[in-house]
Amino acid sequence: MRTRTQAKSSVAPPIEPMLAKIAEALPPPGDFLYEPKWDGFRAIVFREGGKVFIQSRDLRPLDRYFPDLHDALLERLPEGCVIDGEIVIATAAGLDFDALQMRLHPAASRVAMLAKQSKASFVAFDALALEWLEHFEGAGLGGVVAKPRSAPYQPGKRAMFKVKHVRTAECVVAGFRWYKTGPGIAVGSLLLGLYDDKGVLHHVGVTSSFTMAQRRKLAEELEPLRKNAMKDHPWRNWASAEDDSTRMPGSSSRWSAGKDLSWEALRAERVCEVKYDHLQGDRFRHAAIFLRWRPDKRPRDCRYDQLEVTAPCELARVFASSSS
Repeated sequence: MRTRTQAKSSVAPPIEPMLAKIAEALPPPGDFLYEPKWDGFRAIVFREGGKVFIQSRDLRPLDRYFPDLHDALLERLPEGCVIDGEIVIATAAGLDFDALQMRLHPAASRVAMLAKQSKASFVAFDALALEWLEHFEGAGLGGVVAKPRSAPYQPGKRAMFKVKHVRTAECVVAGFRWYKTGPGIAVGSLLLGLYDDKGVLHHVGVTSSFTMAQRRKLAEELEPLRKNAMKDHPWRNWASAEDDSTRMPGSSSRWSAGKDLSWEALRAERVCEVKYDHLQGDRFRHAAIFLRWRPDKRPRDCRYDQLEVTAPCELARVFASSSS
């Protein structure tokens, strides 16, 4: 029998994480384990040979971006273990995904500073008490992941079920992007807006769930709304945005990977209903799903106050020991 100090894992990095497929509802009662769908960076931790290796979902090393987490894992995990989980940053307002994104910086000094300002935590996947889905939703959890209790870990396979919180919203369509094949033929995505209490229209995300036939039809259908659209358009100053600080339709980000984010303005006269899972700040966390046009709705009635908002719960009980 090996002692703890002699333990050696039979799983070497890199390894593809097991994935989940989208489901509209929880699976029927059966032999399942349940866990939160944390809103963070998926990671697999390897602890072996007195070292720790943190691997991202796409098989890349994450250690250099989370020096605080690296040291804590090295101290607390037993030799020879491999743990699948999620890297998160917990704040009083809930899980902060933006803070995680800021860690992906090329300068080590910048990463070290951010690690001191907002420490990261690693949540190993495990079963939690009943009713935690509703209780922790406001903290930034994205839903529930269920997996068969008797199934082995299956790298790269969608062998789990992922159930997200789903809601609907009525949004102003104030612009669009052309499909990747080129302008003038098919619409790639619609730019969505919501009004705040002061009557300012904010860009809240996009919807791009269309077939090619629908994309071509949208190009024709939206053409009349392009006439004189930029005149007095609430987003007319954003077309020349040069950084990602404003998170506007024409701005780039570290995740855009050189994609063309140019957009076409539309007169803000049409309303559509979309399905979304949850908000990140004042925007949809993921691309919304187009449901239908709402000609019965006035654009000025598409406001933030229609959204169902769950108040952030207290994360201190989960991360009480430390941010690690």
